[in-house]
Amino acid sequence: MHRSEDRSLQRIVSTIIKAGYQIDEDAFQLLRKISEGKTVEDLEDVVRDVIREIDALPERPLFISRLLLEEKLRRVIPELKETEELAIRTGKGLPKFYAKEVEADLEVVEDPTNQIASTGSLKDYMEYFQDRFRRLSRLLRQRMDVKDATSVSDAIKTTQGSKVKFVCMIRGKRETEKGIFLEVEDFEGEATVYVPSGSGETINKARNLILDQVICIQAVKGKSDLLIAEDILMPDIPLRKPNKAPLPVYAALISDMHVGSKMFMEDEFKRFSAWLNGRFGDRRLTEIAGHVKYLIITGDIVDGVGVYPQQFDELEIKDIYEQYKVAAEFLEQTPDHIEIIIIPGNHDAVRRALPQPAIKAEYVEPLQELGRVHLLGNPSMILLHGVRVLLYHGRSLDDVTSLLPNMSFQEPEKAMRFLLQSRHLAPAYGERTPISPEKRDFLVIEDVPDIFHAGHVHRLGYINYRGTLIVNSGAWQEQTEYQREMGHTPNPGIVPVVNLQTLEVTSIDFTSRWS
Repeated sequence: MHRSEDRSLQRIVSTIIKAGYQIDEDAFQLLRKISEGKTVEDLEDVVRDVIREIDALPERPLFISRLLLEEKLRRVIPELKETEELAIRTGKGLPKFYAKEVEADLEVVEDPTNQIASTGSLKDYMEYFQDRFRRLSRLLRQRMDVKDATSVSDAIKTTQGSKVKFVCMIRGKRETEKGIFLEVEDFEGEATVYVPSGSGETINKARNLILDQVICIQAVKGKSDLLIAEDILMPDIPLRKPNKAPLPVYAALISDMHVGSKMFMEDEFKRFSAWLNGRFGDRRLTEIAGHVKYLIITGDIVDGVGVYPQQFDELEIKDIYEQYKVAAEFLEQTPDHIEIIIIPGNHDAVRRALPQPAIKAEYVEPLQELGRVHLLGNPSMILLHGVRVLLYHGRSLDDVTSLLPNMSFQEPEKAMRFLLQSRHLAPAYGERTPISPEKRDFLVIEDVPDIFHAGHVHRLGYINYRGTLIVNSGAWQEQTEYQREMGHTPNPGIVPVVNLQTLEVTSIDFTSRWS
Protein backbone atom coordinates (compact mmCIF):
# COMPACT_ATOMS: atom_id res chain seq x y z
CA MET A 1 0.00 0.00 0.00
CA HIS A 2 1.27 3.49 -0.84
CA ARG A 3 1.93 5.91 1.99
CA SER A 4 -0.88 8.21 0.81
CA GLU A 5 -3.34 5.29 1.01
CA ASP A 6 -1.98 4.38 4.43
CA ARG A 7 -2.52 7.93 5.66
CA SER A 8 -6.01 7.92 4.21
CA LEU A 9 -6.90 4.76 6.11
CA GLN A 10 -5.46 6.29 9.25
CA ARG A 11 -7.77 9.25 8.75
CA ILE A 12 -10.79 6.92 8.40
CA VAL A 13 -9.82 4.98 11.52
CA SER A 14 -9.34 8.26 13.35
CA THR A 15 -12.87 9.30 12.37
CA ILE A 16 -14.20 6.06 13.86
CA ILE A 17 -12.26 6.48 17.10
CA LYS A 18 -13.30 10.12 17.51
CA ALA A 19 -16.91 8.99 17.22
CA GLY A 20 -16.33 6.71 20.21
CA TYR A 21 -16.04 3.34 18.44
CA GLN A 22 -13.40 0.79 17.52
CA ILE A 23 -13.02 -1.25 14.34
CA ASP A 24 -12.40 -4.99 14.32
CA GLU A 25 -9.64 -6.66 12.29
CA ASP A 26 -11.91 -8.04 9.57
CA ALA A 27 -13.52 -4.65 9.02
CA PHE A 28 -10.11 -2.98 8.79
CA GLN A 29 -8.85 -5.50 6.23
CA LEU A 30 -11.99 -4.91 4.18
CA LEU A 31 -11.39 -1.14 4.13
CA ARG A 32 -7.76 -1.70 3.26
CA LYS A 33 -8.63 -3.97 0.34
CA ILE A 34 -11.31 -1.68 -1.08
CA SER A 35 -9.18 1.45 -0.69
CA GLU A 36 -6.79 0.12 -3.33
CA GLY A 37 -9.36 0.77 -6.04
CA LYS A 38 -11.65 3.43 -4.58
CA THR A 39 -11.23 7.02 -3.51
CA VAL A 40 -10.92 7.78 0.15
CA GLU A 41 -13.94 10.08 -0.08
CA ASP A 42 -16.13 7.10 -1.00
CA LEU A 43 -14.96 5.16 2.03
CA GLU A 44 -15.26 8.13 4.35
CA ASP A 45 -18.85 8.64 3.26
CA VAL A 46 -19.59 4.97 3.98
CA VAL A 47 -17.98 5.15 7.41
CA ARG A 48 -19.92 8.31 8.29
CA ASP A 49 -23.16 6.58 7.27
CA VAL A 50 -22.26 3.62 9.46
CA ILE A 51 -21.52 5.88 12.43
CA ARG A 52 -24.81 7.73 12.01
CA GLU A 53 -26.67 4.40 11.88
CA ILE A 54 -24.95 3.11 15.01
CA ASP A 55 -25.56 6.38 16.88
CA ALA A 56 -29.30 5.91 16.32
CA LEU A 57 -29.34 2.46 17.97
CA PRO A 58 -30.77 2.18 21.51
CA GLU A 59 -27.81 -0.04 22.48
CA ARG A 60 -24.63 0.98 20.71
CA PRO A 61 -21.86 -1.61 20.19
CA LEU A 62 -18.20 -1.04 20.96
CA PHE A 63 -16.91 -2.27 17.59
CA ILE A 64 -17.84 -1.51 13.99
CA SER A 65 -18.08 -4.90 12.29
CA ARG A 66 -17.14 -6.13 8.85
CA LEU A 67 -20.74 -7.18 8.17
CA LEU A 68 -22.18 -3.67 8.49
CA LEU A 69 -19.41 -2.22 6.32
CA GLU A 70 -20.08 -4.84 3.64
CA GLU A 71 -23.78 -3.96 3.58
CA LYS A 72 -22.95 -0.29 3.03
CA LEU A 73 -20.14 -0.93 0.55
CA ARG A 74 -22.33 -3.02 -1.73
CA ARG A 75 -24.52 0.02 -2.28
CA VAL A 76 -21.65 2.26 -3.41
CA ILE A 77 -19.42 -0.41 -5.02
CA PRO A 78 -21.67 -2.66 -7.16
CA GLU A 79 -18.69 -4.43 -8.67
CA LEU A 80 -17.59 -5.76 -5.31
CA LYS A 81 -17.53 -9.50 -5.95
CA GLU A 82 -18.49 -12.25 -3.57
CA THR A 83 -15.14 -13.99 -4.02
CA GLU A 84 -13.30 -10.83 -3.00
CA GLU A 85 -15.38 -10.55 0.15
CA LEU A 86 -14.61 -14.16 1.06
CA ALA A 87 -10.92 -13.65 0.44
CA ILE A 88 -10.97 -10.64 2.74
CA ARG A 89 -12.92 -12.58 5.35
CA THR A 90 -10.61 -15.58 5.53
CA GLY A 91 -7.32 -14.26 4.26
CA LYS A 92 -7.04 -17.44 2.20
CA GLY A 93 -9.88 -17.20 -0.30
CA LEU A 94 -12.92 -19.48 -0.05
CA PRO A 95 -13.43 -21.27 3.28
CA LYS A 96 -13.28 -25.04 3.26
CA PHE A 97 -16.68 -26.75 3.15
CA TYR A 98 -16.47 -30.24 4.63
CA ALA A 99 -20.06 -30.96 3.54
CA LYS A 100 -19.16 -30.25 -0.08
CA GLU A 101 -17.07 -33.41 -0.14
CA VAL A 102 -19.82 -35.56 1.43
CA GLU A 103 -22.33 -37.30 -0.81
CA ALA A 104 -25.96 -36.67 0.14
CA ASP A 105 -27.66 -39.60 1.89
CA LEU A 106 -31.37 -38.79 1.95
CA GLU A 107 -34.20 -41.30 1.86
CA VAL A 108 -37.90 -40.45 1.98
CA VAL A 109 -39.58 -42.97 4.29
CA GLU A 110 -43.09 -41.47 4.44
CA ASP A 111 -44.73 -38.79 2.30
CA PRO A 112 -48.55 -38.54 2.09
CA THR A 113 -48.58 -36.49 -1.12
CA ASN A 114 -49.61 -39.25 -3.53
CA GLN A 115 -51.75 -41.20 -1.04
CA ILE A 116 -54.39 -38.59 -0.19
CA ALA A 117 -57.80 -39.81 -1.41
CA SER A 118 -60.56 -38.68 0.98
CA THR A 119 -63.99 -37.77 -0.42
CA GLY A 120 -65.29 -36.42 2.90
CA SER A 121 -68.12 -38.95 3.12
CA LEU A 122 -69.50 -40.36 6.38
CA LYS A 123 -67.87 -43.66 5.48
CA ASP A 124 -64.50 -41.91 5.21
CA TYR A 125 -64.87 -40.50 8.73
CA MET A 126 -65.75 -43.91 10.13
CA GLU A 127 -62.82 -45.59 8.38
CA TYR A 128 -60.47 -42.83 9.54
CA PHE A 129 -61.28 -43.19 13.23
CA GLN A 130 -61.26 -46.97 12.98
CA ASP A 131 -57.80 -46.85 11.44
CA ARG A 132 -56.61 -44.38 14.07
CA PHE A 133 -57.86 -46.63 16.88
CA ARG A 134 -56.33 -49.79 15.39
CA ARG A 135 -52.92 -48.19 14.85
CA LEU A 136 -52.71 -46.58 18.27
CA SER A 137 -54.02 -49.72 19.99
CA ARG A 138 -51.26 -51.70 18.31
CA LEU A 139 -48.66 -49.21 19.55
CA LEU A 140 -50.09 -49.33 23.08
CA ARG A 141 -49.99 -53.12 23.15
CA GLN A 142 -46.26 -53.02 22.42
CA ARG A 143 -45.86 -51.91 26.02
CA MET A 144 -45.23 -54.80 28.39
CA ASP A 145 -47.78 -53.42 30.88
CA VAL A 146 -50.55 -53.26 28.25
CA LYS A 147 -50.17 -56.61 26.49
CA ASP A 148 -52.87 -58.20 28.64
CA ALA A 149 -55.42 -55.38 28.19
CA THR A 150 -58.96 -56.34 27.24
CA SER A 151 -61.87 -54.52 25.59
CA VAL A 152 -64.25 -51.98 27.13
CA SER A 153 -67.20 -54.39 26.93
CA ASP A 154 -65.25 -57.15 28.71
CA ALA A 155 -64.23 -54.68 31.42
CA ILE A 156 -67.79 -53.67 32.27
CA LYS A 157 -68.91 -57.32 32.34
CA THR A 158 -66.62 -58.18 35.27
CA THR A 159 -67.88 -58.38 38.84
CA GLN A 160 -67.77 -55.43 41.21
CA GLY A 161 -64.34 -54.95 42.78
CA SER A 162 -62.49 -56.72 39.96
CA LYS A 163 -59.32 -55.14 38.56
CA VAL A 164 -59.49 -54.52 34.81
CA LYS A 165 -57.28 -53.07 32.09
CA PHE A 166 -58.55 -51.93 28.69
CA VAL A 167 -57.62 -49.85 25.64
CA CYS A 168 -60.04 -47.09 24.66
CA MET A 169 -60.56 -43.78 22.88
CA ILE A 170 -61.70 -40.72 24.86
CA ARG A 171 -64.92 -39.23 23.53
CA GLY A 172 -65.89 -37.06 26.52
CA LYS A 173 -64.29 -35.43 29.54
CA ARG A 174 -65.98 -33.63 32.44
CA GLU A 175 -64.22 -32.27 35.53
CA THR A 176 -66.03 -31.76 38.86
CA GLU A 177 -65.00 -31.12 42.45
CA LYS A 178 -65.13 -34.88 43.08
CA GLY A 179 -62.91 -35.76 40.13
CA ILE A 180 -62.89 -36.28 36.39
CA PHE A 181 -65.40 -38.35 34.44
CA LEU A 182 -64.21 -39.81 31.13
CA GLU A 183 -66.55 -41.18 28.48
CA VAL A 184 -64.59 -43.85 26.61
CA GLU A 185 -65.24 -46.34 23.82
CA ASP A 186 -63.75 -48.95 21.53
CA PHE A 187 -65.13 -51.08 18.68
CA GLU A 188 -67.26 -53.16 21.04
CA GLY A 189 -68.63 -50.87 23.70
CA GLU A 190 -68.57 -47.69 25.74
CA ALA A 191 -68.22 -46.86 29.43
CA THR A 192 -67.82 -44.12 32.02
CA VAL A 193 -64.52 -43.93 33.90
CA TYR A 194 -64.30 -42.03 37.17
CA VAL A 195 -60.94 -40.58 38.24
CA PRO A 196 -61.22 -39.51 41.93
CA SER A 197 -59.83 -36.09 42.81
CA GLY A 198 -57.67 -37.60 45.54
CA SER A 199 -56.03 -40.22 43.31
CA GLY A 200 -52.65 -38.47 43.20
CA GLU A 201 -50.72 -39.00 39.98
CA THR A 202 -53.72 -40.56 38.24
CA ILE A 203 -55.85 -37.41 38.51
CA ASN A 204 -52.90 -35.38 37.19
CA LYS A 205 -52.66 -37.71 34.21
CA ALA A 206 -56.40 -37.33 33.62
CA ARG A 207 -56.12 -33.55 33.60
CA ASN A 208 -53.58 -33.89 30.79
CA LEU A 209 -55.85 -35.89 28.52
CA ILE A 210 -57.70 -34.49 25.50
CA LEU A 211 -60.54 -35.89 23.44
CA ASP A 212 -59.87 -38.56 20.81
CA GLN A 213 -56.68 -39.79 22.45
CA VAL A 214 -56.23 -43.56 22.58
CA ILE A 215 -55.05 -44.72 26.00
CA CYS A 216 -54.99 -47.71 28.33
CA ILE A 217 -56.80 -47.48 31.66
CA GLN A 218 -56.20 -49.67 34.70
CA ALA A 219 -59.36 -49.59 36.82
CA VAL A 220 -61.53 -51.26 39.43
CA LYS A 221 -65.07 -52.28 38.49
CA GLY A 222 -67.55 -50.18 40.46
CA LYS A 223 -71.31 -50.32 40.77
CA SER A 224 -73.32 -50.77 37.61
CA ASP A 225 -71.14 -49.91 34.58
CA LEU A 226 -68.88 -47.43 36.39
CA LEU A 227 -65.10 -48.02 36.22
CA ILE A 228 -62.81 -46.34 38.78
CA ALA A 229 -59.39 -45.50 37.34
CA GLU A 230 -56.21 -46.46 39.18
CA ASP A 231 -53.74 -45.59 36.43
CA ILE A 232 -53.66 -44.17 32.89
CA LEU A 233 -51.09 -45.31 30.33
CA MET A 234 -50.17 -43.45 27.14
CA PRO A 235 -48.81 -45.09 23.97
CA ASP A 236 -45.60 -43.02 24.44
CA ILE A 237 -42.24 -43.74 22.85
CA PRO A 238 -39.78 -46.20 24.41
CA LEU A 239 -36.52 -45.12 26.01
CA ARG A 240 -33.92 -45.86 23.35
CA LYS A 241 -30.56 -44.98 21.88
CA PRO A 242 -31.07 -42.86 18.76
CA ASN A 243 -29.50 -43.54 15.40
CA LYS A 244 -26.59 -41.26 14.57
CA ALA A 245 -24.75 -40.46 11.36
CA PRO A 246 -21.30 -41.98 10.81
CA LEU A 247 -20.02 -38.60 9.59
CA PRO A 248 -20.06 -35.10 11.17
CA VAL A 249 -22.65 -33.65 8.80
CA TYR A 250 -25.09 -31.04 10.05
CA ALA A 251 -28.69 -30.07 9.33
CA ALA A 252 -29.92 -26.48 9.68
CA LEU A 253 -33.55 -26.49 10.83
CA ILE A 254 -35.79 -23.54 9.98
CA SER A 255 -39.49 -22.82 9.43
CA ASP A 256 -42.03 -20.01 9.04
CA MET A 257 -40.19 -17.69 6.66
CA HIS A 258 -43.44 -15.85 5.79
CA VAL A 259 -42.00 -14.19 2.70
CA GLY A 260 -44.47 -11.56 1.51
CA SER A 261 -45.29 -10.32 5.00
CA LYS A 262 -44.26 -6.81 5.99
CA MET A 263 -42.72 -8.43 9.06
CA PHE A 264 -40.48 -10.82 7.10
CA MET A 265 -36.95 -10.42 8.48
CA GLU A 266 -35.11 -9.94 5.20
CA ASP A 267 -31.82 -8.65 6.61
CA GLU A 268 -31.60 -11.46 9.14
CA PHE A 269 -32.30 -14.10 6.51
CA LYS A 270 -29.59 -12.59 4.31
CA ARG A 271 -27.17 -12.97 7.20
CA PHE A 272 -28.23 -16.60 7.49
CA SER A 273 -27.49 -17.12 3.78
CA ALA A 274 -24.17 -15.32 4.19
CA TRP A 275 -23.32 -17.65 7.08
CA LEU A 276 -24.10 -20.75 5.02
CA ASN A 277 -21.70 -19.37 2.40
CA GLY A 278 -18.95 -18.78 4.97
CA ARG A 279 -19.26 -14.98 5.04
CA PHE A 280 -20.72 -14.44 8.50
CA GLY A 281 -19.53 -15.23 11.99
CA ASP A 282 -16.27 -16.08 13.72
CA ARG A 283 -14.07 -19.07 13.04
CA ARG A 284 -16.23 -21.43 15.12
CA LEU A 285 -19.43 -20.47 13.30
CA THR A 286 -17.72 -20.66 9.92
CA GLU A 287 -16.55 -24.17 10.80
CA ILE A 288 -20.15 -25.17 11.63
CA ALA A 289 -21.40 -23.70 8.35
CA GLY A 290 -18.88 -25.80 6.47
CA HIS A 291 -20.47 -28.98 7.86
CA VAL A 292 -24.09 -28.10 6.94
CA LYS A 293 -25.30 -30.57 4.32
CA TYR A 294 -29.07 -30.18 4.73
CA LEU A 295 -31.46 -27.27 5.10
CA ILE A 296 -34.86 -28.46 6.37
CA ILE A 297 -37.85 -26.09 6.23
CA THR A 298 -41.03 -27.17 8.00
CA GLY A 299 -43.60 -24.97 6.33
CA ASP A 300 -44.95 -21.44 5.86
CA ILE A 301 -42.40 -20.53 3.22
CA VAL A 302 -44.64 -17.60 2.32
CA ASP A 303 -47.27 -15.62 4.21
CA GLY A 304 -49.94 -16.52 1.67
CA VAL A 305 -53.01 -14.49 0.72
CA GLY A 306 -56.36 -14.60 2.54
CA VAL A 307 -55.12 -16.85 5.33
CA TYR A 308 -56.65 -14.70 8.09
CA PRO A 309 -58.84 -11.55 8.31
CA GLN A 310 -57.12 -8.22 7.52
CA GLN A 311 -54.04 -10.06 6.26
CA PHE A 312 -54.04 -8.10 3.00
CA ASP A 313 -53.08 -4.91 4.84
CA GLU A 314 -50.08 -6.67 6.40
CA LEU A 315 -48.66 -7.95 3.11
CA GLU A 316 -45.65 -6.46 1.39
CA ILE A 317 -46.23 -8.78 -1.60
CA LYS A 318 -49.91 -9.35 -2.37
CA ASP A 319 -49.58 -12.00 -5.08
CA ILE A 320 -48.98 -15.62 -4.04
CA TYR A 321 -46.89 -16.45 -7.11
CA GLU A 322 -44.69 -13.43 -6.52
CA GLN A 323 -44.25 -14.45 -2.88
CA TYR A 324 -42.91 -17.84 -3.92
CA LYS A 325 -40.72 -16.24 -6.57
CA VAL A 326 -39.08 -14.00 -3.98
CA ALA A 327 -38.76 -16.89 -1.53
CA ALA A 328 -36.99 -18.88 -4.24
CA GLU A 329 -34.57 -16.00 -4.78
CA PHE A 330 -33.64 -16.10 -1.10
CA LEU A 331 -33.23 -19.88 -1.01
CA GLU A 332 -31.21 -19.88 -4.22
CA GLN A 333 -28.44 -18.23 -2.22
CA THR A 334 -27.93 -21.50 -0.37
CA PRO A 335 -24.62 -23.15 -1.41
CA ASP A 336 -24.91 -25.75 -4.18
CA HIS A 337 -23.77 -28.64 -1.98
CA ILE A 338 -26.66 -28.22 0.49
CA GLU A 339 -29.82 -30.29 -0.02
CA ILE A 340 -33.05 -28.39 0.72
CA ILE A 341 -36.07 -30.27 2.11
CA ILE A 342 -39.40 -28.40 2.26
CA ILE A 343 -42.81 -29.35 3.64
CA PRO A 344 -45.84 -27.01 3.61
CA GLY A 345 -47.57 -25.17 6.45
CA ASN A 346 -50.98 -23.61 6.91
CA HIS A 347 -49.89 -20.41 5.07
CA ASP A 348 -48.63 -22.24 1.99
CA ALA A 349 -50.55 -22.78 -1.27
CA VAL A 350 -51.89 -26.23 -0.44
CA ARG A 351 -55.05 -27.48 1.26
CA ARG A 352 -55.32 -26.58 4.94
CA ALA A 353 -56.43 -30.00 6.19
CA LEU A 354 -53.87 -32.53 7.42
CA PRO A 355 -52.19 -34.38 5.90
CA GLN A 356 -51.07 -31.81 3.36
CA PRO A 357 -49.56 -32.68 -0.04
CA ALA A 358 -46.27 -31.15 -1.17
CA ILE A 359 -46.32 -27.61 -2.54
CA LYS A 360 -47.06 -27.79 -6.26
CA ALA A 361 -44.18 -27.32 -8.67
CA GLU A 362 -45.93 -24.41 -10.39
CA TYR A 363 -45.30 -22.26 -7.30
CA VAL A 364 -41.66 -23.21 -6.72
CA GLU A 365 -40.45 -23.90 -10.25
CA PRO A 366 -37.30 -21.74 -9.85
CA LEU A 367 -36.29 -23.81 -6.84
CA GLN A 368 -36.86 -27.12 -8.58
CA GLU A 369 -34.50 -26.05 -11.32
CA LEU A 370 -31.70 -26.20 -8.76
CA GLY A 371 -32.03 -29.99 -8.73
CA ARG A 372 -31.45 -30.27 -4.97
CA VAL A 373 -34.82 -29.24 -3.57
CA HIS A 374 -37.07 -31.98 -2.19
CA LEU A 375 -40.76 -31.06 -1.85
CA LEU A 376 -42.59 -33.35 0.57
CA GLY A 377 -45.97 -33.41 2.28
CA ASN A 378 -46.86 -32.51 5.85
CA PRO A 379 -46.05 -34.62 7.81
CA SER A 380 -43.17 -36.60 6.32
CA MET A 381 -40.44 -38.90 7.59
CA ILE A 382 -36.95 -38.94 6.09
CA LEU A 383 -33.63 -40.64 6.76
CA LEU A 384 -30.45 -38.54 6.72
CA HIS A 385 -27.38 -40.78 6.91
CA GLY A 386 -29.49 -43.26 8.87
CA VAL A 387 -30.96 -40.65 11.23
CA ARG A 388 -34.77 -40.77 11.23
CA VAL A 389 -36.26 -37.26 11.06
CA LEU A 390 -39.99 -36.56 11.49
CA LEU A 391 -41.04 -33.33 9.77
CA TYR A 392 -44.28 -31.64 10.82
CA HIS A 393 -45.37 -28.02 10.50
CA GLY A 394 -47.06 -28.00 13.91
CA ARG A 395 -50.58 -26.58 13.51
CA SER A 396 -51.96 -28.81 16.30
CA LEU A 397 -49.61 -27.18 18.81
CA ASP A 398 -52.29 -24.46 19.01
CA ASP A 399 -54.78 -27.08 20.23
CA VAL A 400 -52.46 -28.75 22.73
CA THR A 401 -51.44 -25.40 24.20
CA SER A 402 -55.03 -24.19 24.60
CA LEU A 403 -56.49 -27.47 25.91
CA LEU A 404 -53.92 -28.57 28.48
CA PRO A 405 -52.70 -26.97 31.72
CA ASN A 406 -49.05 -25.98 32.06
CA MET A 407 -48.61 -25.66 28.29
CA SER A 408 -47.38 -22.43 26.72
CA PHE A 409 -46.41 -21.05 23.32
CA GLN A 410 -43.19 -19.96 25.02
CA GLU A 411 -42.20 -23.64 25.39
CA PRO A 412 -43.38 -25.41 22.21
CA GLU A 413 -41.04 -28.32 22.85
CA LYS A 414 -43.27 -29.43 25.75
CA ALA A 415 -46.34 -29.56 23.51
CA MET A 416 -44.31 -31.51 20.95
CA ARG A 417 -43.31 -33.95 23.70
CA PHE A 418 -47.02 -34.48 24.42
CA LEU A 419 -47.56 -35.41 20.76
CA LEU A 420 -44.83 -38.03 21.05
CA GLN A 421 -46.39 -39.38 24.23
CA SER A 422 -49.75 -39.58 22.42
CA ARG A 423 -48.01 -41.08 19.34
CA HIS A 424 -50.20 -38.77 17.25
CA LEU A 425 -49.51 -35.39 15.62
CA ALA A 426 -53.06 -34.06 16.06
CA PRO A 427 -54.89 -36.05 18.77
CA ALA A 428 -57.89 -33.71 19.18
CA TYR A 429 -60.36 -33.82 16.30
CA GLY A 430 -62.61 -30.82 15.62
CA GLU A 431 -60.41 -28.13 17.18
CA ARG A 432 -58.41 -25.49 15.26
CA THR A 433 -56.51 -28.09 13.27
CA PRO A 434 -58.49 -29.33 10.25
CA ILE A 435 -57.97 -33.05 9.64
CA SER A 436 -59.00 -34.86 6.47
CA PRO A 437 -60.71 -38.26 7.04
CA GLU A 438 -58.30 -40.40 5.04
CA LYS A 439 -58.65 -44.18 5.03
CA ARG A 440 -55.27 -44.28 6.74
CA ASP A 441 -54.36 -41.96 9.58
CA PHE A 442 -51.06 -40.45 8.41
CA LEU A 443 -50.76 -38.52 11.68
CA VAL A 444 -50.05 -41.57 13.84
CA ILE A 445 -46.38 -41.62 14.87
CA GLU A 446 -45.69 -45.28 14.20
CA ASP A 447 -41.90 -45.18 13.80
CA VAL A 448 -40.02 -43.44 16.62
CA PRO A 449 -38.00 -40.53 15.21
CA ASP A 450 -34.46 -39.65 16.20
CA ILE A 451 -35.29 -35.99 15.50
CA PHE A 452 -38.76 -34.44 15.65
CA HIS A 453 -38.74 -31.06 13.88
CA ALA A 454 -41.69 -28.67 13.80
CA GLY A 455 -42.42 -24.93 13.64
CA HIS A 456 -45.65 -22.90 13.46
CA VAL A 457 -45.52 -21.16 16.87
CA HIS A 458 -42.54 -18.92 16.01
CA ARG A 459 -40.65 -19.86 19.13
CA LEU A 460 -37.31 -21.69 19.25
CA GLY A 461 -37.15 -24.52 21.75
CA TYR A 462 -35.59 -27.97 21.99
CA ILE A 463 -35.25 -30.85 24.45
CA ASN A 464 -34.24 -34.49 24.40
CA TYR A 465 -37.00 -36.92 25.32
CA ARG A 466 -36.29 -40.64 25.68
CA GLY A 467 -33.58 -40.48 23.03
CA THR A 468 -35.54 -38.30 20.57
CA LEU A 469 -34.32 -34.76 19.91
CA ILE A 470 -37.36 -32.45 19.81
CA VAL A 471 -36.79 -29.14 17.98
CA ASN A 472 -39.13 -26.28 17.25
CA SER A 473 -37.19 -23.99 14.95
CA GLY A 474 -38.84 -20.61 15.47
CA ALA A 475 -39.45 -18.23 12.55
CA TRP A 476 -38.25 -15.40 10.29
CA GLN A 477 -41.14 -13.06 10.98
CA GLU A 478 -41.21 -10.32 13.59
CA GLN A 479 -44.02 -10.24 16.14
CA THR A 480 -47.38 -9.81 14.44
CA GLU A 481 -50.28 -7.75 15.76
CA TYR A 482 -52.21 -10.94 16.50
CA GLN A 483 -49.30 -12.36 18.53
CA ARG A 484 -49.05 -9.08 20.41
CA GLU A 485 -52.75 -9.19 21.29
CA MET A 486 -52.37 -12.80 22.46
CA GLY A 487 -49.37 -11.94 24.61
CA HIS A 488 -47.15 -14.31 22.62
CA THR A 489 -43.54 -13.19 22.28
CA PRO A 490 -41.70 -15.04 19.50
CA ASN A 491 -37.91 -15.26 19.25
CA PRO A 492 -37.37 -15.30 15.46
CA GLY A 493 -34.12 -15.26 13.52
CA ILE A 494 -32.36 -17.94 15.59
CA VAL A 495 -31.39 -21.16 13.78
CA PRO A 496 -30.88 -24.51 15.52
CA VAL A 497 -28.17 -26.53 13.75
CA VAL A 498 -27.99 -30.25 14.53
CA ASN A 499 -24.84 -32.32 14.28
CA LEU A 500 -26.25 -35.58 12.90
CA GLN A 501 -23.28 -37.52 14.28
CA THR A 502 -23.92 -36.46 17.90
CA LEU A 503 -27.46 -34.95 17.79
CA GLU A 504 -26.07 -31.91 19.59
CA VAL A 505 -27.72 -28.56 18.84
CA THR A 506 -26.02 -25.23 18.25
CA SER A 507 -28.31 -22.18 18.15
CA ILE A 508 -27.07 -19.30 16.00
CA ASP A 509 -28.64 -15.87 16.43
CA PHE A 510 -28.88 -13.85 13.21
CA THR A 511 -30.76 -10.95 14.76
CA SER A 512 -27.53 -9.35 15.95
CA ARG A 513 -25.59 -7.64 13.18
CA TRP A 514 -22.54 -7.51 15.42
CA SER A 515 -22.07 -11.30 15.61
